[in-house]
Amino acid sequence: MKSIKVVAAIIRSVDKDGEPLVFATQRGYGEYKDWWEFPGGKTENGETPEEALVREIHEELAATISVDKYLVTVEYDYPAFHLSMDCFWCSLTEGHLTLLEHEAAKWLPLNNLRQVNWLPADVMVIDAIEKAILEENCTSEQQALQNSQQNTKGSKRKHKGKTCMKRKKDL
Repeated sequence: MKSIKVVAAIIRSVDKDGEPLVFATQRGYGEYKDWWEFPGGKTENGETPEEALVREIHEELAATISVDKYLVTVEYDYPAFHLSMDCFWCSLTEGHLTLLEHEAAKWLPLNNLRQVNWLPADVMVIDAIEKAILEENCTSEQQALQNSQQNTKGSKRKHKGKTCMKRKKDL
């Protein structure tokens, strides 16, 4: 089976109310036309994943991004090929996101990413995003508890199968 190595940008922003958003693009061609994906593309010989991502976003969206942090590598078997996709949190640093290759694009709320029909490999990225957000929330809660002068013998609450501490006053 043919193997393809690609990179994907999870470009973050915030709306006017300060709510986090993620940029998604809709494919305009091929077998998966009209499905949604994170923008990116193939890694060329000699490129690091980060270099490929900056190049691809410039080519596809006429903008410059910073590659902020590695998120996940997704391995997925499509019927005709195996996909290996390195995914990174990114930020727009210069220009405006202009569609040069995609049919459409949307800024999706970080807490409601599943509102579009994602490509199967990108669904796995959504799973990783949700897990990362949950871990950030748990870590933030735990740090707040450690820094708190209040009683840290609070009750526990569950976040999608993960346990985080919650102070009694928050219950």
